[in-house]
Amino acid sequence: MQRSEVRRADEITQEQFILASQSLHLQRPGCDAVYPVGLYGWRKRCLYFFLLLLLVTMIVNLALTVWIIKVMNFSVGGMGKLQLNQDGIRLEGISEFLLPLYVNEIQSRRDSLLVLRSEKNVTLNARNDQGQLTGQLTVGPEAVEAQCQRLEVRSKDGGRLLFTANEDEVIMTTEKFTVTGSEGAVFGHSVETPLIQARASEDLKLESPTRTLTMEAPRGVEVSAAKGLLKVSGRKDLQLESTEGEILLDASTIQMGGLPLGVYTPSPTQASREQSVYEVCVCPSGKIYLSPAESSSTCQAMSNICLWS
Repeated sequence: MQRSEVRRADEITQEQFILASQSLHLQRPGCDAVYPVGLYGWRKRCLYFFLLLLLVTMIVNLALTVWIIKVMNFSVGGMGKLQLNQDGIRLEGISEFLLPLYVNEIQSRRDSLLVLRSEKNVTLNARNDQGQLTGQLTVGPEAVEAQCQRLEVRSKDGGRLLFTANEDEVIMTTEKFTVTGSEGAVFGHSVETPLIQARASEDLKLESPTRTLTMEAPRGVEVSAAKGLLKVSGRKDLQLESTEGEILLDASTIQMGGLPLGVYTPSPTQASREQSVYEVCVCPSGKIYLSPAESSSTCQAMSNICLWS
């Protein structure tokens, strides 16, 4: 009796546990439609086509990059004939610049020349810290122009000054200045030099066509011709003047041609003879004229020569 009651109670307890466990499960809604996930059909073909096109583009770009690097000769030190180093940029061969070039120094190789070419002109500018133009050198088709405060030309070692020019004066410090032009040299103003000398086989000519020619020196002016003729001529008057000293003519023979002949009335016996000897007469004004030489002086201070002097 007791066993049957215990068995019945166990069955009731098992049924309650099953019912309780079933009541705890959530009810899920049913899915009637099934949606597939992924690309199918023409979409899948388009995706593969774009992936293939992208791969081909990457390969072409990589090939072009390798080709450009090989053609331009790119390297760690530079590009082709353009080399980059600590001192600056080194270019080999001919380089063309379409815009202005700003550099601190341009230098060629030791075994080659530096050539600057341009279809119009080559201009070199120097500026200060504020950007103002301080010097300019322009090489054009018609002229070479230099604009600066002072122009200097030095020797090859840079120590000796050969030529300098500014707004006030031009100075040449060379031992010899040679002019080889057929017309010589023309100076608009005065020239200061210790020596004017012609070449050994050429003549020296100092001329002022329309004005006067003046030679001055504090200690003296020496005009000499060692192995030739010294000629001084003028269209009008030739004046030799010494304010404190004397004028010395020292030569074995002194000739003064073209002197005027003074008026002299000879005696009948003297008139019949041919006159071959004359004496030099000087007027009070310093004018020189000739008079026939006789046993006594024939110079007449009141001669017509002296009256018109």
